[in-house]
Amino acid sequence: MTRARRLTVLGAAAALTGSLVAFPAAAETTAPPHPAPRAPLATPDKTPVAVGSGGAVSSVDPDASAAGIAVLKKGGNAVDAAVATAAALGVTEPYSAGVGGGGYFVYYNARTHSVRTLDGRETAPRSAGKDLFLENGKPIPFDQAVTSGLGVGTPGTPATWDTALRTWGSRSLGDVLRPAQRLAARGFTVDETFRKQTADNEARFRDFPATADLFLPGGKLPVVGSTLKNPDLARTYQELGRHGVAALYRGALGRDLVRTVNRPPVRAGSPRTVRPGHLTTADLRAYRTLSHPPTHTTYRGLDVYGIGPSSSGGTSIAEALNILEKSNLSRMTEKQFLHRYIEASRIAFADRGRWVGDPASEDVPVKGLTSKRFAAARECLIHDDKALTSPLAPGDPRHPARCAAADKAAPTTYEGQNTTHLTVADKWGNIVAYTLTIEQTGGSGIVVPGHGFLLNNELTDFSFAPADPAVHDPNLPGPGKRPRSSISPTVVLHHGRPVLALGSPGGATIITTVLQTLLNHLDRGMPLVYAIAAPRASQRNAAATELEPALWNSPLRPQLEALGHTFKQNPEIGAATGIQRLPDGRWLAAAERVRRGGGSAMVVHHS
Repeated sequence: MTRARRLTVLGAAAALTGSLVAFPAAAETTAPPHPAPRAPLATPDKTPVAVGSGGAVSSVDPDASAAGIAVLKKGGNAVDAAVATAAALGVTEPYSAGVGGGGYFVYYNARTHSVRTLDGRETAPRSAGKDLFLENGKPIPFDQAVTSGLGVGTPGTPATWDTALRTWGSRSLGDVLRPAQRLAARGFTVDETFRKQTADNEARFRDFPATADLFLPGGKLPVVGSTLKNPDLARTYQELGRHGVAALYRGALGRDLVRTVNRPPVRAGSPRTVRPGHLTTADLRAYRTLSHPPTHTTYRGLDVYGIGPSSSGGTSIAEALNILEKSNLSRMTEKQFLHRYIEASRIAFADRGRWVGDPASEDVPVKGLTSKRFAAARECLIHDDKALTSPLAPGDPRHPARCAAADKAAPTTYEGQNTTHLTVADKWGNIVAYTLTIEQTGGSGIVVPGHGFLLNNELTDFSFAPADPAVHDPNLPGPGKRPRSSISPTVVLHHGRPVLALGSPGGATIITTVLQTLLNHLDRGMPLVYAIAAPRASQRNAAATELEPALWNSPLRPQLEALGHTFKQNPEIGAATGIQRLPDGRWLAAAERVRRGGGSAMVVHHS
């Protein structure tokens, strides 16, 4: 891309995002040292972009990024730092992630130039059947599944940390949990985002005494600027560090978790219907992280790797990129670019809904979904002068036929929109892109008494019933099954060398967030931090495409509506973080400037 074209694209991005015009230039920074145990609290400042040579961490939270940087500065590698950052997010982002959840871990090994993955998704109890969320043949009310023991899956996060460290790390679990343990004991500073998320959950949090005691101190919402401590979580981290994750999967911690799931400790007199779960200690003992091959496609001479099923992120992004590769996106107008991007997303989600589920229970045609041949058979559906309508029928990746439908169209089922993502690189060139979650903001709303962490409600990512009984749904509940996810940690290489890595929270909008950020950077020429900050659109084979306010209020909206697109507004889509390898060998860390109160990019700089 020429310099003139690059400046034109940046100008258009600035016009759409307003305050991006004043965005600060990248600066070399180092994270502040971790405070001594008795030192006053000193939360690091949030910085959305940083450049350095000794490693990088990008997350939504400065305390969490600082925890990862502290590990890197002491000689730890990217895997060590990723686990340290994730554990700290369990303290400061407890409504998005933690010991009670799961996630997906993508690792690039600089020595072997290879990408490996871990599936740490939560699993349904082995007693679960397709009728898990049915009563008298009909789906139970969604809110009764969300705030319940019934929606809780076996947590995969502790097992993911343990497997990653034992396989690729250089430090013990106890070592990398120590910064988060100190953070939980000392407390963190409450910000506007945390207070708002607490307020949004206040009613249900009050119905669980352990949750209310922790997150509603003195019976009130936490005050912005106050310090919130979690000594129970500090002790949980200490126990995991001393005794390993067997404390959860085979020990007393696990027994307490199972008891909480099966007999949720509800406040006396609460009118809330809280359904019990069916988790057992045998379910905990049976849990394993899985190492599947990453998804892979090429895009404009680059290798793009993602996470495979049980997540749909890697296959959907690969399919959309393959569809868009035939279009010269760099030369298109913003209207043409957004039209093509929206249509490719619509098609990928139609195919995702029909074909992607837990591969242990479903025959998922990963190679077909990520093939250029299948993309060519689907790309022909896109017309420059007219938008497609949803729900769009899926194609058949096993037997691609030009513009042919393989099944009836079915609506996209609901998926919650909260999670957190971190991206890490070290001085040796290793990279981790790791997305972890407890599903909805606040998960199930149920804190395990005495242990300081929320339980997930991840099983609500299953389809409660088929969207259309005549169309096969690969995402129905089943014994030990992993619900389909949209988590999309992504690593991009060129001839085996890192180019960038990124990911985002946001439920099903994760896929479109990562896809749009990749396109903004690779095709539209935006620097990574601008590619992340640019306003987003998200089409998921739904009647309406969601737009952030900057696009909703843009002249582009009526231009696209003239093509037949329908839109609805979404105040905020995703919250991405990423890292990029610069030509001089340094790392650039990038995070959000505004979304979720802004992210935190930090680096280690070696002179």
